[in-house]
Amino acid sequence: MSFSSDLYDIAFIGHICFDEVIPYQEAARVAPGSAMLCGALAAARVGKNVAVVTRMAPLDQKILESLQQNDIAIHVIPSAETTYMKVVHPSADVDERHLYQIRNAGFFSLADLPPLAARWIHLAGITDQEFSLDFIAGLKQRGYRLSADMQSFVRQVDPVSHKVAFQDVPQKQEIIRLLDMVKLDVVEARILTGSKDLEKAASVIEAWGCPEVIITQAEGVLARVRGESFYEKFSNRSVVGRTGRGDTTLAAYLARHLDHGVADSLKFAAALVSIKMETPGPFNGNLDEVLARKQFRRKEDAFTQDPH
Repeated sequence: MSFSSDLYDIAFIGHICFDEVIPYQEAARVAPGSAMLCGALAAARVGKNVAVVTRMAPLDQKILESLQQNDIAIHVIPSAETTYMKVVHPSADVDERHLYQIRNAGFFSLADLPPLAARWIHLAGITDQEFSLDFIAGLKQRGYRLSADMQSFVRQVDPVSHKVAFQDVPQKQEIIRLLDMVKLDVVEARILTGSKDLEKAASVIEAWGCPEVIITQAEGVLARVRGESFYEKFSNRSVVGRTGRGDTTLAAYLARHLDHGVADSLKFAAALVSIKMETPGPFNGNLDEVLARKQFRRKEDAFTQDPH
């Protein structure tokens, strides 16, 4: 689907990539991936009008098929190569993983962006090789409501070994101050704030000037919005689809939050990503499935809280 002058609900900017995932004691698998892909598909599959802007080699157009099948508008900025990531799980702990960026499609620039009308733009990067502070500031100056995944800055690629190291970001406060919403996982939150306590970390980030902070961990997701914290547990029965957990959580929360309150949107996001984690690959469900899981959890919580 080509770009048009329509107003999109959400535009995702970020690399699409080939993801080589090597699970613990299992065979490797290669499939299209990235934060942008996981996020855009989740938002589209629950009914939002979604656009993506990506950088890639034009000869790899086949990697866009799942986006095209879900009526997502696509703008490709040509690059010499398409990003290729390798994810190695050295143990049965799905949160322990080693990342490598074997190939890289390069940084986005304002000059390369198409005319874009969107209610919200989300910067869904894989590593620190996609967005500069100047690029973010330029988007903000154009008046967009803007969010970013801090993995886009914390994940820093060694130019020789290609291994991704998780490190502090010198410009973190300048970046976060430009955002209307920021997403992190518990590891990134600890690196940036020094605290692994979700609420404490969210409070620190909020004080840097971002009004809405989303932090995921294995058990659930926290949202801190204008001084108030909310938390929802995940209800997944397996973790075979753990890759893309945070990307999907943010996209689901954002898609719902365009038209609903914080608490409802967080419950919706927890339900959707719980379904996603039970199957490898991006979220492949629909709105009815998510609402059913959300309703089931509400009844389950009411039952466990009933003193009788």
